[in-house]
Amino acid sequence: MRAIVEMPLEDAGRVHTLFADIDDTLTTDGRLPACAYQALERLLDAGIAVAPITGRPAGWCDMIARMWPVSGVVGENGAFYFSYDQYSRRMRRIFAISSDQRADDRKRLETVRARILAEVPGTAISADQLYREADLAIDFCEDVPSLPTSAVDRIKQIFEEEGAVAKVSSIHVNGWYGAYDKLTMTRRFAADVLGLDIDRDKDKVVFVGDSPNDAPMFRFFPNACGVANVLQFQGRIEAEPTYVTAAEGGQGFVEVADRLLEARKGRMVA
Repeated sequence: MRAIVEMPLEDAGRVHTLFADIDDTLTTDGRLPACAYQALERLLDAGIAVAPITGRPAGWCDMIARMWPVSGVVGENGAFYFSYDQYSRRMRRIFAISSDQRADDRKRLETVRARILAEVPGTAISADQLYREADLAIDFCEDVPSLPTSAVDRIKQIFEEEGAVAKVSSIHVNGWYGAYDKLTMTRRFAADVLGLDIDRDKDKVVFVGDSPNDAPMFRFFPNACGVANVLQFQGRIEAEPTYVTAAEGGQGFVEVADRLLEARKGRMVA
């Protein structure tokens, strides 16, 4: 991983779209700092489209799509995207799988839920589970005392033993049934909402993240960035970002925004 200040200004100046994880990428210690939110607004004002790509639930994503300065949001690790049109006052909600299948899958996840709570002491169902449509989120450090890596690995293993997909974030292990992830729904969102072919133009997109569930995005986007806390997952993440910031969380996200805006400003002056 190279320092974000080493991203060539020529490369940064071509970027017109930024995707970013939320927890511990836009946030710091569970809060969204003013500097990170302001960075979102500065990117929007500069003509750079922004969309959070998160493991957070549908209930949160509805609010984010409506109220944040973003083009939309991909939630529950790729289960859906929401995009709000302020002019028509309509929310576009696109899901990877049908409502009937989601209902069936939630029943299957109840078995997984019971096993994890019984077999991994100290775990809890995520406080935001009530607002989820497609997955089961197991909390290992957000609202419970931090569990050791061995416990996190065991949670993931139980999901997989039950035939589910499982991904580890900085705070949860998320499990679901279905062949989708952050990248597959980001591809669909980009085409539908932004008119963007990410396979053709991925060098004009930056993704910012921090944890193992961001690996598909880190692998795909050549200019992917990690905030500094991604370093704690070295050796436990399937793909690493090209660049890394000096600061963690929201302050690290600001470093990425500053690099892109510096390049855009320089291009306009030239």
